[in-house]
Amino acid sequence: MPQKRTKAPLATRPNIPDYGISEKKAGMLPWKWAVERLTKSKQYWIATTRPDGSPHVMVIWGVWIDNEFWFSTGRKSRKARNLETNPKCVICSGDSAQAAIVEGLVEKFEDTAQLERVFTAYGKKYKMDIRGMGEPLFRLKPTVAFGLFEKKFTQTATKWKF
Repeated sequence: MPQKRTKAPLATRPNIPDYGISEKKAGMLPWKWAVERLTKSKQYWIATTRPDGSPHVMVIWGVWIDNEFWFSTGRKSRKARNLETNPKCVICSGDSAQAAIVEGLVEKFEDTAQLERVFTAYGKKYKMDIRGMGEPLFRLKPTVAFGLFEKKFTQTATKWKF
């Protein structure tokens, strides 16, 4: 399995002008808040970019392990083809009222021999063994993440830098 990324990223405030976001560090969400949502969410949104520059958003399943997001999709799917030409994407947890949003770069893994932890986590979460599907696995390595808690938005909006 590739290197673990378990160190918590640096927490700051997001730059959202005119929304009344607190400038104080008090009230920012802890990284474990985002990890909990990224781990427990069953469905996620993935946003990729088509070769012509237009956006593409789709629902996917995946697992959050060691500060990385792992998912599988058919190699001929729109999102896989988009990631071939532009590996930048965004993953969002399923609950928009307590959203964890992760931006980063995606790598494709065709040789899955070293990915037992991913297969085990996926099987436990979705009651499905994806080993024999014959499709690649993808790993999102975060560059930045956001935590947005709707009920306390201005006090808790948090940005994490990896």
